[in-house]
Amino acid sequence: MLGAIIGDVAGSRFEFHNHRSKDFDLFGEGCFATDDSIMSLAVAKALMDAVEDASPSSRGGACGYDEAFHARLAELTVERMREIGRKYPRCGFGGRFYDWLFSDAPAPYGSFGNGAAMRVSPAGFAARTEREAGRLAETVTAVTHDHPEGVKGAQATAMAIFWARRGATKDDIRRRIARDYYALDFTVDAIRPTYRFNETCQGTVPQAIECFLESSSFEDAIRTAISLGGDSDTVAAITGSIAEAHYGVPEEIRETALSYLDAELRAIYDRWTEFVAVHA
Repeated sequence: MLGAIIGDVAGSRFEFHNHRSKDFDLFGEGCFATDDSIMSLAVAKALMDAVEDASPSSRGGACGYDEAFHARLAELTVERMREIGRKYPRCGFGGRFYDWLFSDAPAPYGSFGNGAAMRVSPAGFAARTEREAGRLAETVTAVTHDHPEGVKGAQATAMAIFWARRGATKDDIRRRIARDYYALDFTVDAIRPTYRFNETCQGTVPQAIECFLESSSFEDAIRTAISLGGDSDTVAAITGSIAEAHYGVPEEIRETALSYLDAELRAIYDRWTEFVAVHA
């Protein structure tokens, strides 16, 4: 999840002022934690609460968490996103999600927006099996983004994170993504001149994955994603989440990015690092 926060913060000042080069200060004036970071932390909190509240029988085993667990996780995802998100009404929410956040009767609204993928990284890091990664991703996504393309974007991101965590090579990840989710029949350099702002999963997730696959380090992955243009903070958040799983995160970058979180958000992140060490 830290990689998503870093990509989000670094990309935030370029979302509507694209910088189509890798040459820029990673953090600078105008950077902030947007809805990408805040909703990732909300999903993380929901996952932690669901796991810690679950009965031993609901934790499954080889088959993963049971249906009762997933039903409770869905409820907690709605509660935590609304509980936390309402405290940051001007952090960059899209119009439909904002309406959902403040609705008296929140319900899935058929979205395939890239919000599905920007917030899903906790599922990829918490999952203990490949099957579980996909199922957790679907559960935390479908409470809002229940369109098949929304679920697909979230699952592709979570699966790439899971595979990277388990030591899959970039070639392996590319093959699996191309087989199960998206054709990666382009390069970043080839699409950069014409790539434009896009808020859909299908117009953002494959591009973000390709940015990771072409990178040479964690920092290079973030720079590559931002250099692509488009919805810079979200592309970089998705790329960064996978890059973290593959490369790890340099300490200096970690500390700088976390300084953009207020005390409440930082507390969720600190709890998450302890949780993952025990449960993932």
